[in-house]
Amino acid sequence: MDTVTYPQQSVVAFIEHNLIPLRVGSDMQPLASDFTVTWTPTLVILDPQGKEHHRTVGFFDPEALLPSLLLGMGKVEYDSNKFTEAFGYFEKLLVEYPESDSAPEAIFLRGVCRYKSTSNPLSLKEAYTQLQKTYPASTWTKRAYPYRLLG
Repeated sequence: MDTVTYPQQSVVAFIEHNLIPLRVGSDMQPLASDFTVTWTPTLVILDPQGKEHHRTVGFFDPEALLPSLLLGMGKVEYDSNKFTEAFGYFEKLLVEYPESDSAPEAIFLRGVCRYKSTSNPLSLKEAYTQLQKTYPASTWTKRAYPYRLLG
Protein backbone atom coordinates (compact mmCIF):
# COMPACT_ATOMS: atom_id res chain seq x y z
CA MET A 1 0.00 0.00 0.00
CA ASP A 2 3.02 2.26 0.44
CA THR A 3 3.59 2.29 -3.31
CA VAL A 4 0.05 2.56 -4.66
CA THR A 5 -2.45 3.68 -2.02
CA TYR A 6 -0.81 5.82 0.64
CA PRO A 7 0.91 8.27 -1.76
CA GLN A 8 -2.42 9.19 -3.40
CA GLN A 9 -3.29 12.79 -2.52
CA SER A 10 -6.94 11.88 -1.88
CA VAL A 11 -5.85 9.27 0.68
CA VAL A 12 -3.35 11.63 2.33
CA ALA A 13 -5.94 14.40 2.59
CA PHE A 14 -8.64 12.08 3.94
CA ILE A 15 -6.40 10.59 6.61
CA GLU A 16 -4.95 13.95 7.65
CA HIS A 17 -8.43 15.46 7.95
CA ASN A 18 -10.27 12.56 9.62
CA LEU A 19 -7.93 10.19 11.45
CA ILE A 20 -4.89 9.94 13.67
CA PRO A 21 -2.75 7.34 11.91
CA LEU A 22 -0.28 5.15 13.76
CA ARG A 23 1.90 2.66 11.95
CA VAL A 24 2.65 -0.54 13.87
CA GLY A 25 4.59 -3.40 12.32
CA SER A 26 3.47 -6.94 13.01
CA ASP A 27 6.71 -7.41 14.99
CA MET A 28 6.37 -4.26 17.12
CA GLN A 29 5.55 -5.41 20.62
CA PRO A 30 3.48 -4.93 22.69
CA LEU A 31 1.20 -2.99 20.29
CA ALA A 32 1.10 -5.73 17.67
CA SER A 33 -0.11 -8.18 20.30
CA ASP A 34 -2.44 -5.69 21.95
CA PHE A 35 -4.22 -5.09 18.63
CA THR A 36 -3.72 -8.59 17.19
CA VAL A 37 -1.70 -7.36 14.22
CA THR A 38 -0.39 -10.59 12.70
CA TRP A 39 -0.19 -9.59 9.04
CA THR A 40 0.35 -6.39 7.12
CA PRO A 41 -1.32 -4.32 6.10
CA THR A 42 -3.84 -4.48 8.92
CA LEU A 43 -5.90 -1.34 9.48
CA VAL A 44 -7.76 -0.96 12.74
CA ILE A 45 -10.26 1.83 13.44
CA LEU A 46 -10.37 2.68 17.14
CA ASP A 47 -12.47 5.11 19.14
CA PRO A 48 -10.81 7.73 21.37
CA GLN A 49 -10.76 5.21 24.23
CA GLY A 50 -8.82 2.68 22.11
CA LYS A 51 -11.70 0.26 21.51
CA GLU A 52 -11.70 -1.42 18.10
CA HIS A 53 -14.72 -0.92 15.81
CA HIS A 54 -13.50 -1.92 12.34
CA ARG A 55 -10.60 -3.93 10.90
CA THR A 56 -9.28 -4.73 7.45
CA VAL A 57 -6.45 -7.06 6.49
CA GLY A 58 -4.68 -7.01 3.15
CA PHE A 59 -4.09 -4.59 0.30
CA PHE A 60 -6.65 -1.91 -0.53
CA ASP A 61 -6.39 0.42 -3.50
CA PRO A 62 -7.48 4.04 -2.90
CA GLU A 63 -10.97 3.39 -4.29
CA ALA A 64 -11.47 0.63 -1.69
CA LEU A 65 -9.57 2.17 1.22
CA LEU A 66 -11.53 5.41 1.51
CA PRO A 67 -14.98 3.78 1.72
CA SER A 68 -13.61 1.23 4.20
CA LEU A 69 -12.33 4.06 6.38
CA LEU A 70 -15.69 5.83 6.15
CA LEU A 71 -17.40 2.58 7.16
CA GLY A 72 -15.10 2.27 10.14
CA MET A 73 -15.72 5.85 11.19
CA GLY A 74 -19.45 5.27 10.92
CA LYS A 75 -19.17 2.13 13.01
CA VAL A 76 -17.43 4.07 15.78
CA GLU A 77 -20.45 6.38 15.95
CA TYR A 78 -22.94 3.53 15.52
CA ASP A 79 -21.40 1.52 18.35
CA SER A 80 -21.60 4.67 20.52
CA ASN A 81 -25.35 5.00 19.79
CA LYS A 82 -24.73 8.20 17.82
CA PHE A 83 -27.02 7.14 15.02
CA THR A 84 -27.36 10.52 13.28
CA GLU A 85 -23.58 10.85 13.03
CA ALA A 86 -23.19 7.22 11.92
CA PHE A 87 -25.92 7.67 9.31
CA GLY A 88 -23.95 10.61 7.89
CA TYR A 89 -20.83 8.51 7.39
CA PHE A 90 -22.78 5.64 5.80
CA GLU A 91 -24.63 8.06 3.53
CA LYS A 92 -21.38 9.74 2.44
CA LEU A 93 -19.90 6.32 1.66
CA LEU A 94 -22.95 5.37 -0.42
CA VAL A 95 -23.01 8.66 -2.33
CA GLU A 96 -19.28 8.78 -3.06
CA TYR A 97 -18.49 5.04 -3.36
CA PRO A 98 -21.72 3.23 -4.27
CA GLU A 99 -19.88 0.37 -6.01
CA SER A 100 -17.40 -0.30 -3.21
CA ASP A 101 -17.20 -3.53 -1.27
CA SER A 102 -18.12 -1.51 1.83
CA ALA A 103 -21.45 -0.35 0.37
CA PRO A 104 -23.63 -3.36 1.32
CA GLU A 105 -22.66 -3.14 4.99
CA ALA A 106 -23.22 0.63 4.89
CA ILE A 107 -26.73 0.11 3.46
CA PHE A 108 -27.52 -2.40 6.20
CA LEU A 109 -26.19 -0.20 9.01
CA ARG A 110 -27.80 2.94 7.56
CA GLY A 111 -31.16 1.14 7.73
CA VAL A 112 -30.51 0.12 11.32
CA CYS A 113 -29.54 3.70 12.20
CA ARG A 114 -32.80 4.99 10.71
CA TYR A 115 -34.76 2.39 12.64
CA LYS A 116 -32.99 3.15 15.92
CA SER A 117 -33.57 6.88 15.40
CA THR A 118 -37.24 6.66 14.39
CA SER A 119 -38.50 3.23 15.57
CA ASN A 120 -39.95 2.86 12.07
CA PRO A 121 -39.43 -0.76 10.91
CA LEU A 122 -39.90 0.27 7.29
CA SER A 123 -36.33 1.60 7.42
CA LEU A 124 -35.15 -1.97 7.83
CA LYS A 125 -37.37 -3.22 5.01
CA GLU A 126 -36.09 -0.45 2.73
CA ALA A 127 -32.51 -1.47 3.52
CA TYR A 128 -33.31 -5.07 2.58
CA THR A 129 -35.07 -3.98 -0.63
CA GLN A 130 -32.07 -1.87 -1.69
CA LEU A 131 -29.64 -4.66 -0.82
CA GLN A 132 -31.70 -7.25 -2.71
CA LYS A 133 -31.86 -5.02 -5.77
CA THR A 134 -28.24 -3.87 -5.80
CA TYR A 135 -26.27 -6.60 -4.01
CA PRO A 136 -28.37 -9.79 -4.12
CA ALA A 137 -25.41 -12.10 -3.35
CA SER A 138 -24.06 -10.06 -0.43
CA THR A 139 -23.91 -11.53 3.05
CA TRP A 140 -25.53 -8.28 4.20
CA THR A 141 -28.55 -9.02 2.00
CA LYS A 142 -28.82 -12.41 3.67
CA ARG A 143 -28.57 -10.83 7.11
CA ALA A 144 -31.35 -8.38 6.21
CA TYR A 145 -33.56 -11.11 4.72
CA PRO A 146 -36.02 -11.24 7.67
CA TYR A 147 -36.72 -7.50 7.23
CA ARG A 148 -38.62 -8.24 4.00
CA LEU A 149 -41.56 -9.27 6.18
CA LEU A 150 -41.84 -5.93 7.96
CA GLY A 151 -44.32 -3.34 7.07
